[in-house]
Amino acid sequence: MNTLNPQQLLEQARLIHSSAAVETAITRLSHEITEALQDTCPIVICVMGGGIVFAGQLLTQLKFPLEVDYVHASRYQNQTIGKALVWQSLPKLDLTNRTVLLLDDILDEGVTLLAIEEKCLMLGAKNVLSAVLVEKKLSHTKPIAADFVGLEVPDCYVFGYGMDAYGWWRNLSAIYSLT
Repeated sequence: MNTLNPQQLLEQARLIHSSAAVETAITRLSHEITEALQDTCPIVICVMGGGIVFAGQLLTQLKFPLEVDYVHASRYQNQTIGKALVWQSLPKLDLTNRTVLLLDDILDEGVTLLAIEEKCLMLGAKNVLSAVLVEKKLSHTKPIAADFVGLEVPDCYVFGYGMDAYGWWRNLSAIYSLT
């Protein structure tokens, strides 16, 4: 169990990306996604719970018809180390022959995003793209690449803007790292 309280954790954290940098990245992503998907009427699927803040900000900037759904699959369960993937909710909309855009907070090892993409294809999606707010730069190859990436972060545990540290601070408007 973590012995720090939430305020101490934040006070000891290091700022990685400011609120302004995050907002700028989301606006840039909205333009890139609009250019790529404006004629497809996609199903946009938020990956809960981390993707909710990013999705909420991005969706308001997409100026084309789309449908929204969500999926809940996690490897972290309020911890800082990923374990086995736990499926809590699958998409409710019919994905058959549709373009799907997955929105997630972070592309870390890529295990969760790859599993969700494969599940969407199994459910009949004709095309699955992904957009992540941040991608962690790792020294090894990941099993999946995001189609749209907002920001890069170093290989450390990050939180804020949907990402948590021990279940806390998803609500921060900037991105921090544990020191």
